[in-house]
Amino acid sequence: MDAALELLHDTISSPWVYLALFAIAVVDGFFPVVPSETAVITAGVFAATGQPDLPLVIGVAALGALVGDHVSYAIGRHGGARLLDRLPRGSRRRAAVDRARRGIAVRGGLILTVARYVPGGRTAVTLTMGATRFSRRRFLAFDALAAATWGTYSASVGYLGGLAFERDPIRGLLFGLGLALGVTVVVEVVRWARGRRKPRPSGAAAAIAGVEQGGPRLTPPGAR
Repeated sequence: MDAALELLHDTISSPWVYLALFAIAVVDGFFPVVPSETAVITAGVFAATGQPDLPLVIGVAALGALVGDHVSYAIGRHGGARLLDRLPRGSRRRAAVDRARRGIAVRGGLILTVARYVPGGRTAVTLTMGATRFSRRRFLAFDALAAATWGTYSASVGYLGGLAFERDPIRGLLFGLGLALGVTVVVEVVRWARGRRKPRPSGAAAAIAGVEQGGPRLTPPGAR
């Protein structure tokens, strides 16, 4: 265990960790199988010992998240938009798309910010925002805020765990991951509770209108 912990510490303390964090955050933006939160929290735990540098961890994580979200947005805009525009006018699916567009237009910033804390949900939201041609300028502004707060939150959770368990980094890491998981569960429960109070469209319409519930069903590349 000590040997594994020392190896992990040496790896996290390497200057290459910043490039790795950036790359992981980018890929997680459009391929939600890469555990970006885990990587950032782990770096935050070891930042409590002095290496890596906490502000740099926050910065590269936020920048990577911003880039990854824009990749997902571009995929939705150039692929999903054509699909949605082919839907017949007056059909239920087209009506669901129109409702989704209105919801994003009114609450797009809130939806995007909350979704950044939900693994997988963030990709679905950014894909849908691209497919519904949400303003690029507004997307950049809201996503910059979401990415910055997410990077700060994830790294700080790990950092606090590292400080609380300075002599036991494994417990610090488990504490950080548990706290992050707890916040995610709370977000999901609140979203589920709000969804139960709203009428849901049926069938295929629900799949597209799901953005109103925080869970659009556009499938990211590589996923089944």
